[in-house]
Amino acid sequence: MNQRKDSGGTAAPVRAKRGAAGSASERRDHLVKLAAELFARKGFQATTVREIALEAGILSGSLYHHFDSKESIVDEVLRTFLEDLINRYRSVLGTHADPRSVLAEMVRIGFGTLEDHRAAITVMQNDWNYLRSLPGDRFDYLVRAEDEAERMWLEQITSGQAAGQFRPDVDPKLTYRMIRDTIWVTVRWFRPGGRLDTDALADHFVKLLFDGLATGERASRPS
Repeated sequence: MNQRKDSGGTAAPVRAKRGAAGSASERRDHLVKLAAELFARKGFQATTVREIALEAGILSGSLYHHFDSKESIVDEVLRTFLEDLINRYRSVLGTHADPRSVLAEMVRIGFGTLEDHRAAITVMQNDWNYLRSLPGDRFDYLVRAEDEAERMWLEQITSGQAAGQFRPDVDPKLTYRMIRDTIWVTVRWFRPGGRLDTDALADHFVKLLFDGLATGERASRPS
């Protein structure tokens, strides 16, 4: 962002960034998106309120018309992501499809969030421990959301095992956590507009998840 020095030597924006004008709701949404990108790029701890304000082309004091703290901003970033993710999972579970079909769709939902919620997922990975260490119970919902997501996945995995769709000799919780971590770590290297979109990524992962990598009969391989 181009800046000029005012008479007091303080860096001041030449103009507000696109989206700074408009309704209060639009300005708030714009600030959340800008802050989310900064949090993802620099880390929540390292990002200051002043930097968010400069990025938005406003004075630091003006930011407090919309949020009372930096924590309130990251709160909105993470809650929006988690509510969207959990609601999508619930929608799939409500179809009453077989466990394999449900799991495949849940995988696609996970990869599908990599674009809309890229910054939030990055913050979750980088700043989870720090946010959970803050005084009070403000960020306890992170654990509650994770627990709910895990419960949904485990129910489908164990149901699939009971129905004979999935191998009975794999640990459901370990399986879920390996799937979860594979999806979320993709945000570190996936770039929208590249050779593969999120649908292609999901299709490839589902193929590996259910069909495996090796060819031939599993029983013929040494354990």
